[in-house]
This record gives sequence, C-alpha cells and structure tokens, in this order.
Amino acid sequence: MDHIREECGVFGVYSRDTADLAAMTYYALFALQHRGQESAGIVINDDGVFTYAKGEGLVSEVFHPGNLNDLGRGNIAVGHVRYATTGAKLQQNIQPLIVNHHKGRLALCHNGNLSNSLELRKALEEKGAIFHTTTDSEVISYIIVQERLWHDSIEKAVLSAMDLIEGAYSLVISSPQKLIAARDPHGFRPLCYGETEDGKIVFASESCALDAVGAKLVRDILPGEIAVVDKDGIRSDTTLCGLKEKRFCVFEYIYFARPDSVIDGASVSRCRRNAGKYLARQYPVDADIVIGVPDSGLEAAIGYAQESGIPYAIGFTKNKYIARTFIAPGQENRAQGVGIKLNPIRDVVEGKRVVLIDDSIVRGTTCRRIAALLWQAGAKEIHFRVSAPPFICPCYYGTDIDNPDVLIANRLNVDEIAREIGVTSLGYLSIENVRLLTGEDTGFCTACFGGGYPTAIPPEGAKNRFEMKISEKKQV
Repeated sequence: MDHIREECGVFGVYSRDTADLAAMTYYALFALQHRGQESAGIVINDDGVFTYAKGEGLVSEVFHPGNLNDLGRGNIAVGHVRYATTGAKLQQNIQPLIVNHHKGRLALCHNGNLSNSLELRKALEEKGAIFHTTTDSEVISYIIVQERLWHDSIEKAVLSAMDLIEGAYSLVISSPQKLIAARDPHGFRPLCYGETEDGKIVFASESCALDAVGAKLVRDILPGEIAVVDKDGIRSDTTLCGLKEKRFCVFEYIYFARPDSVIDGASVSRCRRNAGKYLARQYPVDADIVIGVPDSGLEAAIGYAQESGIPYAIGFTKNKYIARTFIAPGQENRAQGVGIKLNPIRDVVEGKRVVLIDDSIVRGTTCRRIAALLWQAGAKEIHFRVSAPPFICPCYYGTDIDNPDVLIANRLNVDEIAREIGVTSLGYLSIENVRLLTGEDTGFCTACFGGGYPTAIPPEGAKNRFEMKISEKKQV
C-alpha cells in the first residue's frame, strides 16, 4: 500500500424511548465505512441489557437482516468500524469492546491511538490485570473501569482516566443508563454531535454519518470535553478543555474524512480545493490538463485547475466494484492491482502535458504504477503534485506510519523521488500551506511531516507492539 490507512469510525445514539437503533447505527456505519474496512460492530443497550453483533469485514458483510433483527430495540446504541492501528486483525480485537464489572456493563468505541499505552498496560499487568485483546482500546476500558471503582459516576471515571492516558482518542461509551462521548485534550481525531427531529442525540466521527441518519449537526465535541446524555438530556464537562494546544490531525482534511463532512466548522471539500490552489501557487507549470487520482486527489485537482486556469479533466476510470481491501492473488500479480482499480482515459491524456494530483506519497510504489499507466496512455509530460508535505516521521496517533525506513522521502530528495516514480516534475505542498487549509492556522498536528510531536514519543510504537515476542521486545 502506498497510502496511509484510515482511522476507525465511531457512532453512538441515545433515544428517550425504546427504538430500532440497530438499523440507524447500521446506516451510520455505512457512512463511516471509509474510515475502516477490517471489521464492524454494534451494541444495543436496552435498559442495561447489552446485545451485540460484530465480525470481520465490511459493514455489508458483517450485518444482515437476521442479526440486525436479533439485536432488538433499545434506548442506546454504539457502533464501530475498524482499521487496526494497534493490535492485529483478530476477532477479539473487534469493537465495541464490552466490559463487565460490579458497577455495571460498559461498551466502548475508540478512534485513535494512545502514545503511552505500552507503559500503561505494563503497569496494569504488574498489578494483576489480564488482557484479552492486543489493542490500546482495552487499556482505555480497563483504566475507566478501575477509576469507576473510586468515583460515583461513569463520567467522573472517564474524566479521571483522561488524566492518565495520552495520545489520540475520540470515544463513544455506553454505560447501562448513559451515552458518553469524549475527545482527547489535543483534539487529534474528529468527533461531533447532532440531534434528530424526534429528539435523539447522536455522536459520530464525521458529520456525514449524521446526514445518513437524518440528524442535524449541532457542533463538534471540543478537545478535552466530555458530553453525557441520559434521561435528563445532554450536558458536558469542559474541565480539560484548553489545557493543551489543539493538534488536530491535518490528514483528516487531506485524505481520511469524506469530502461532504464538516469538521471543526470547516468543509473537508473546501480544504482539499484549498490544497490544490496552494499547490498551483507553489508549483506553476505549463500544461494542458489537470487530473486527480480517484478519489482523494479529485478535489485538490479541481482547486489546482481553478487557481492555475488549466482545464480540469477526468483522466481515470475507477473500478467501483473493488473495495479498498482488494488483495491480488500472488506477489507476481500485485503490480497489476493498480491497473485493475484505475484505468486512464486515453482520449483525455494522449499527447497532453498532464498535471497529476494525489494526496500523498508513502513508499512510492503505487504512484510509480499510476505514472506508468499515464505514459502508456500517451501522456507527453507528467507533472506530479502532492497535496501533503513529504512523510518523514512515524505517526503515534492513529495512522499506520510506524516505520520511517519504508518512507521514500527519508532516502531520496524531491528530484530523486521524481526520477524514481517516473514523472517529469514533482512538487509537495509545504508545511506552511498545509497548516492553512481551513483558511487559518487553527492548530494542526504535522508530526509526520517533521512538524514536531505534541506528546512524549513512545519507546515502541509498532502496530503489533502487544503481540511481539519477548525476545523481540528485549531488542527494542
């Protein structure tokens, strides 16, 4: 893969009256499918009785009329779609995680990645804790339950737990009587809330999920905020708000989020078009057409065309019947994978000087194959423009860039990368401009571009750190 992989998606809904929340959650998870395709799960809470269905695969593969009907009706539901950023693709790691303790049950959905999960888990294990998964999400649930023993409410337990955990986390939690949403003090990952016309309160990773279930976006959950919904309505605790600098992951705007979502008041679509406009100012070129790599490069390509005056064109046809989880049968056939997913339109690119826009270059393999397809279709020149700066550092906050050795920008300069991937010229969006995607610098995390880490760097940040053998851990 030459793209960084998606986050997870979380969803929660509270209804004063018992309702068919399984169907509602199902539709919301469909809207969030782009954030994770490895597994999906739904928990229905009917006055403290939890019923769940979850499994590996896409939402459409995990759920069907039978198991959705078996979930029954309830007044709280939480749902999750997963791409593993900590922990392997295992059945026991599928969320929502359900925990039983003597003060009640808890169902937890987590989007993000803790930067201090290894030390927290080690400390818990030394006190006798037994873990059943290899995810950092279980560390969060364990600490919340531990804190619940000393506090008189679940929201106070969550607040206390947030003093201990570090890194990226947007949480949706169901207790027997309450639905809770919490966002880490840096606000790395998105989380918003809305309301339906009949009074249901909804939390979701993105506003597109609210649209899918007929809910109106009210606002985003603030960094460091805890929102609680129960029979008395919604209330929030902002004790931790403003204690740390906001460091929202800028790649949510560049790639992760759906273009129809609005995050922290900014349209994702507009931010991507802004990226293209900045690229046109940074790297002008004489060319005949501007095309984008579907789907994440299309909006930036439109912005580049608008700013430069070069006509925008649809240069590729995308096979809509191949999921992002497509796996080629055998190493020798994987080079054909890009050609199966994308096919250039020869009539559009033949004999043309092409500006090609994509969101990132990670390893360089995919963009090299895309460039080869354009050359084969008769392109005269290929000027590659990237709507993100070069990746040079690992990410510890929820993307799967955990090994700097695989990053092409760590071993080659820009001219060398251009030759390596086979393009006429290459230009990356600057860190200064990527911070201005919303129109002003509102506080982005740009650590993967060399912009500095907002938390302490963990001693071991590999995705499989809880599955490593003892001998491997000694070598770290």
